Amino acid sequence: MILTILGCSGSVPGPGGPASGYLVRAGATRLVLDFGNGVLSALSAHCDPLSLDAALLSHLHPDHCADMTALAVLRRYGPPPRPDAPLPVHAPSEAASRLAAAYAPSAAELAETDLSDVFAFHPLTPTTVRIGECSVTAARVNHPCEAFGFRVEHEGAVLAYTGDTAACDAVVELARGADVLLSEATWPDLPDLPRDLHLSGREAGELAAAAGVRKLVLTHIAPWYDAHAVLAEARAAFAGPVELAAPGAEHHVGPATSA
Repeated sequence: MILTILGCSGSVPGPGGPASGYLVRAGATRLVLDFGNGVLSALSAHCDPLSLDAALLSHLHPDHCADMTALAVLRRYGPPPRPDAPLPVHAPSEAASRLAAAYAPSAAELAETDLSDVFAFHPLTPTTVRIGECSVTAARVNHPCEAFGFRVEHEGAVLAYTGDTAACDAVVELARGADVLLSEATWPDLPDLPRDLHLSGREAGELAAAAGVRKLVLTHIAPWYDAHAVLAEARAAFAGPVELAAPGAEHHVGPATSA
């Protein structure tokens, strides 16, 4: 399994790249985890966006789903051959209406806006589903809106992705024993940070240690914070390898290749 970082800027797209979006290739299966601002452009550099098998949206904040409307345009109006079937989109329960609202040309036309010709929406629940050659487990995580983390498994390789979350037991279990943990680390461990919103670098490192993962990749660092300070915090809390996510970087996910 190969994880490609399409975008990793936290909360907004940054000067160095798009907001959250990650391509997972496992055998012949291609999945995207989140699809924030600028991700469609980055995806196009790595594969045909029309070749995706599914999209998984952790939650519906714009930095995790804004480019879904651009993907809808491509799937509906792009050059032939266009896909015959809608793309499966596994997302929180309001995804169909929220993305239709973002796509609608005006408020008056919102009621008639329908994306079902390009997307087949599957509301997420805390369960495991089969998507192509992958087994995908979703779990509710600690964020102010309906939000999920994901565990993707393929032929013994395990990738865990926190989505946006504060510390919680569910994300520890989701990441348990993962070869690669892709963890949000929005900010350094500063006093008086909002509760139940995001992880600091220290908390991401503590998560990796508690879950016993092989490798930690830090993502979703807000561009106004010092990413290397966040990295140093995580390394102080977790003895295994820790890296910063970077647009275009590839990570091989598997017991023999994750170190």
